[in-house]
Amino acid sequence: MSQFQSIFKRYEKKYILTSRQKQKILETAKLYLAKDKYFHSTICSIYYDTPSRLMIRNSIEKPIYKEKLRLRSYGTPSADDKVFIELKKKYRGVVYKRRTAMTLREAEMFLSGKLLPKTQIEKELAWALKYYEGIEPAMFVSYERDSYCGIQDSTLRITFDSNPLIREEKLSLADGIWGETILQDGLYIMEVKTPYAMPLWLADELDRLKIFPSSFSKYGTGYINSLKKQNTSELEKVQEIKKLA
Repeated sequence: MSQFQSIFKRYEKKYILTSRQKQKILETAKLYLAKDKYFHSTICSIYYDTPSRLMIRNSIEKPIYKEKLRLRSYGTPSADDKVFIELKKKYRGVVYKRRTAMTLREAEMFLSGKLLPKTQIEKELAWALKYYEGIEPAMFVSYERDSYCGIQDSTLRITFDSNPLIREEKLSLADGIWGETILQDGLYIMEVKTPYAMPLWLADELDRLKIFPSSFSKYGTGYINSLKKQNTSELEKVQEIKKLA
C-alpha cells in the first residue's frame, strides 16, 4: 500500500454555496489554489454508531467535544481493495483525525471485533469500538468531491462536495453508490481545511459574497431525515436541540 497521512490536526469550516458563488470563489482563487493530485473523487462512507445513535445525537448538540467513526473508500471497493477506518474528533473547534488502511475484508472484520489491533492507531480505534457498546453500521453516505490545495501554503485544502446520497440499508461499501439525495441540485458544500487561520484573500472573498459558515453534516442531515420519515417524538427533541445549539 502507498503511504498516506494517518494523523490530522486542523481547523475545518463548512459553507453552502450556489453554483455562481462557487465559480466566483474559484475565479479569485486562481492565484492561490491548484487542483489536488487526486482532484476529483467519489467518496463513500459507512458511519458507525450505537443502536440508539448516541454519537450523532451527541454531535447535533454541538458539544465542546464530539467524535464520529466511519469506514471510507474512494469509489465502490471490492473485498481486497484498500479502505480507511477513521476516528474523527472535534474539540473546541479543532479537528483531530486518526485513520488506518486495510482491505475492505479486513476492515469489516476489525470493526466487528474479529481482527485484533496491531498499531497504536488501531488500538485507539478498538477502544472506541469497545466504549460505544453495540456499535454497528448506521448509515451510508456518498458524494462527489473536487479538491484544491494551496500553491504557496500546501497545508491549505479547499474541497467542494456535491450530490450527497444517504441510505440506511445495504450498509456495506461493496453494495454500490445509491441512496436518497440530501442537498438541492446546484448547491455545493465547500470545506476549508487548514492548521492555521483562514487566508485573508479567502476571508475577504467570503465577506464580499456574503457567504457564512454552515454546520451542515451529511450524516446528521441523513439522521434527521430518517426521523422525519418515522414521525417519532425524537424528531421534536432533535429540532429543539438544533435551535438551542
